[in-house]
Amino acid sequence: MAAAIDAALDQATGAGVVPGAVAGVAGSDRTLYAGAAGYRDIASGIAMTIDTIGLIASMTKPITSVAAMQLIEQGLLDLDGALADYLPRFAGVQVLEGFDGNDKPVLRPPKSPVTVRQLLTHTAGYVNEIWDADAVHYAELGYAPSRQQGGDGFLSSPLAFDPGTSWRYSISTDVLGVLIEHVSGLPLDRYFQERIFAPLRMPDTFFEVPADRMQRVATVYARGAGGTLQPAQGSRPGNTFLSGGGGLKSTVGDYLRFMRALLRGGELDGARILRAETVDGMSRNQIGEIVAAGPERTAMTALSNDFTLVPDAVNRFGFGFLIYGLDKPGGHAAGTLTWGGLYNTYFWIDRRQDLCGVLMTQVLPFYDAAVLKLLGNFERAAYAAFRS
Repeated sequence: MAAAIDAALDQATGAGVVPGAVAGVAGSDRTLYAGAAGYRDIASGIAMTIDTIGLIASMTKPITSVAAMQLIEQGLLDLDGALADYLPRFAGVQVLEGFDGNDKPVLRPPKSPVTVRQLLTHTAGYVNEIWDADAVHYAELGYAPSRQQGGDGFLSSPLAFDPGTSWRYSISTDVLGVLIEHVSGLPLDRYFQERIFAPLRMPDTFFEVPADRMQRVATVYARGAGGTLQPAQGSRPGNTFLSGGGGLKSTVGDYLRFMRALLRGGELDGARILRAETVDGMSRNQIGEIVAAGPERTAMTALSNDFTLVPDAVNRFGFGFLIYGLDKPGGHAAGTLTWGGLYNTYFWIDRRQDLCGVLMTQVLPFYDAAVLKLLGNFERAAYAAFRS
């Protein structure tokens, strides 16, 4: 039944357009498929394997969102509580309206405070400099550090719009990670390990890869002129900041266990990480009539292409997940949860059809055409094989 998935992986990696790929498919009761093709490292000829560790980047965000929802269940966080009430360092956040004739930022107070709910839904007003030229320019002028410098200085960046009025992919989940640390009293890595990774038996997910597992980490490749692939430079920044928005490394097997817990309403193999009603809430539209995941134009071409994550659909956002607005013929159902990571990693959680899938490559820039073609072929093959 899985031969078509194997063929899709082999076709993409055998042609050399994707260096290596790992894919997994599961239902709520078991893993249905795990396979790999191509190379973990081309120069040394090391094959990609299903236990390969990769940078999952923004696929960290759903995990951080689950952690926040745990604290909400415990009454330690209020969905509609103001961020600044928990963390006064954010009390003075301003909205950047642009730059004046002397290239000085034009700033004003927001019309309402940033809330926990807005951090979970990317409606807080924050943006991400990779896809926002004004944010890049603000950092270039020295008003806030760039995220690319490491550390958490970028969290002092201004908002781009008033909270609750629009949706933009953003650093909101990084802010949420800092909030989780403050409220729980634990560093984010320890919180994740104790409350999510250990209960779900995810032994290969961490911010810092242990020395004895470094040999399983895949090389990140950058696509150059003419589609050529070269090892990416500077793709592994030091973990001076535990980024709830993008700092984790993981395996397809571990991420399948995380997704299966959500398919099962917050429980896996007797370990419950969320109540079923909480998972239901995370899976529902939480942004009203605001449209999520519209076109994003890159401001850093080495890291991302321009993209619209789900073209030709009106998509919404839950708590930590994009929600597909339409049924896809031969694929996911409307209401399916999804997101991706900078290094061209992608997943979906289809609760209606009880199927989840994850594809991991390690390629820059994001939204790579060859990986997207592979993703489409993988999804179609997965549903053809396992829909029943």
